[in-house]
Amino acid sequence: MKRKILTAVIVVLAVVLGLAGVKAWQIHTLIAAGQAFAPPPETISSAVAHEEKWQDTLTAVGSINAVQGVTVSPEIAGTVSEIAFESGAVVARGDLLVRLDTSSEEAQLRAIEAQVELARLNAERTRQLRANNTVSQSELDAVEATLKQEQGNADTIRATIEKKTIRAPFAGQLGIRLVNLGELLDVGKPIVSLQALSPVFADFSLPQQDLARLKTGLAVRVSSDTYPDQYFDGTLTAINPDLDSTTRSVRLQATFENAEKQLHPGMFVRVEVIFPEEQTVLAIPATAILSAPYGDSVYVIETNRTNSTSVARQQFVRTGRSRGDFISVETGLKAGDRVVSAGIFKLRNGMPVQENNQTTPKPATAPRPSDS
Repeated sequence: MKRKILTAVIVVLAVVLGLAGVKAWQIHTLIAAGQAFAPPPETISSAVAHEEKWQDTLTAVGSINAVQGVTVSPEIAGTVSEIAFESGAVVARGDLLVRLDTSSEEAQLRAIEAQVELARLNAERTRQLRANNTVSQSELDAVEATLKQEQGNADTIRATIEKKTIRAPFAGQLGIRLVNLGELLDVGKPIVSLQALSPVFADFSLPQQDLARLKTGLAVRVSSDTYPDQYFDGTLTAINPDLDSTTRSVRLQATFENAEKQLHPGMFVRVEVIFPEEQTVLAIPATAILSAPYGDSVYVIETNRTNSTSVARQQFVRTGRSRGDFISVETGLKAGDRVVSAGIFKLRNGMPVQENNQTTPKPATAPRPSDS
């Protein structure tokens, strides 16, 4: 009986050991296969870091303002009796825009002018009498003072009539008419916008650290989404003497001839202040930069000497200014380094890569996106 039990135990142990051996062999095989497995390379696009000569510039955003621009409004309340302009018209200085009703003032002026004439005649008679010593000097002085007073009253009425005759204060282009015939206008009520479109100003700001480099006379170039293929050249004409205490920035103003009147007040523009000297920069496509809170980085493509495959190595860099689709790199790369320009978000450090530059658009210093 004992022999049978021992035999059974031995058989069971043999079966267990056999199963354990088989399982250990399977696990060893899977581990070896996992260690030998190499993931397929990721397809990416690449670019070569290269040196370029870039014009030294400072960039900002700004707004176009008219050298002269007002919203025409009356100084004295009155009823519109004549409108002498059309919306959008070009006017010269002194052109009549709106005339308010002056019938009561004109009637008052006729009465005052009659009094002026009477005072003038009295003054002439009194001067003749004074020449013969018939009246005293004080009587002559009183009559002449009366004449001057009546003339002053007449001038006041004429000034009121003139203020109700609203004219263009300078040459420019009118906006949309905001009043109608017969409308009662209060003081300050907008009548029409008048803007001088040639020349115009571009107002913008730059950080205080750039102040030492700035001086009037520098070339300034602006562009707008309204004219995507055009640049407008002007000159830096004014630098504000005080800085904004909140943003620590200095306000600047550039002047543009705007002969074609394409720039309009209120237009948003991108501004470049251009310095005469050029700088050598190391340029790469801006799409190669991987931004993160701890710093910017790129993936440099290197050749694995063991199996001659290409791998991506993450490299931290410090970037500078940008130009079109390119950005300059100040530290972290050298000329000739190949970097990943598309597909960086699916990479990890040391991952094998495969280059394919056929389907990726080529970057440009002056890109012109197409809507098609």
